[in-house]
Amino acid sequence: MKIQSVDTYKVAIPLKKPFKTALRTVNVAEAIYIKITLENGLYGVGEAPPTHVITGESLSSIQFAVEEVFAPLIIGSDLHNYERLFHTLHRSMVGNTSAKAAVDMAIYDLLAQSANLPLYQYLGGAKNSITTDYTVSVNAPEMMALDAKKYVQDGFHTLKVKVGIGEIKEDILRLEAIRQAIGLNPKIRIDANQGWSAKDAVKAIREMEQRGLGIEFVEQPVPAHDLASLKYVTDHTLTPIMADESVFSIYDAKEIVEIRAADMMNIKLMKTGGIYQALKLAALAQSQDMICMVGSMIETKLGVGAAAHFAASQPNVEYYDFDAPLMLTKDLLRGGIQYNGAHITFSNTPGLGIDGIEGIC
Repeated sequence: MKIQSVDTYKVAIPLKKPFKTALRTVNVAEAIYIKITLENGLYGVGEAPPTHVITGESLSSIQFAVEEVFAPLIIGSDLHNYERLFHTLHRSMVGNTSAKAAVDMAIYDLLAQSANLPLYQYLGGAKNSITTDYTVSVNAPEMMALDAKKYVQDGFHTLKVKVGIGEIKEDILRLEAIRQAIGLNPKIRIDANQGWSAKDAVKAIREMEQRGLGIEFVEQPVPAHDLASLKYVTDHTLTPIMADESVFSIYDAKEIVEIRAADMMNIKLMKTGGIYQALKLAALAQSQDMICMVGSMIETKLGVGAAAHFAASQPNVEYYDFDAPLMLTKDLLRGGIQYNGAHITFSNTPGLGIDGIEGIC
């Protein structure tokens, strides 16, 4: 069960419409796909998108990390010695978490295939289906209201609304327009993507509370590095606060838990470096009775599928943000997770359940 080869492939798929947040606008989903093949011919696959403003990685840096750093270290290694594999992977290079995640998910794909289990069952199998939200990009209030109404009509009853651009009053107008368009029943969670100061965040959230806008929780209201401000917002609002860009490693999570800087955490494989480290974050959160969300960057169904398998395996992951593949004009995968509106199901095929990838395998 030794690793024989590690191959990389560049992919690019246009989005149906631009994805806009306080941090960036995305028109094309780019990624590096990787394929790890064992001596017996079995292969596992993974994905790493370049998210410059969050992980600091580019397509070139991801490809270099995989081909020039990780591959020489893991080729010839026995898959069953996976603790040694993951230890080597994470010690080999500082940062580069998305590149590590791609290798990590390919290894887990192989481990689950070797055990003849779908990955979510191999990891624990807490749930066999999950439900995703759908993201409303930040735009003018009337455009966001139209988008929100369409997504609800398409069967998505939880919306993740992007805010954090312009004045606080503009964000309030955005939320009011959306509520007028969809009514009070669909759930709304908002994501400022670090776009507010601590005092502006408290002001905005309190006003939303007073106006009865029904915000389920607020994700990353303040700059990622500023845990004191994150804690200030958490302590001075009634609406639950979720840390996202503030949480990459187990050490970040430990500090957030210790000072209770946030009520919840958003675990993303592209921040943690893959499933191996994400499991540690989920366990730490569970030890503190902290609920988690698992989300993704703008990824294809490959990366999102791995994240969905991980999310379904953990009992304290209760929120899911896996809409990115639905935003794309094309699906390169045969098999993998399946969408029925907001509902995501898993096949009984071992590993990630992928039967093939267009142009790759």
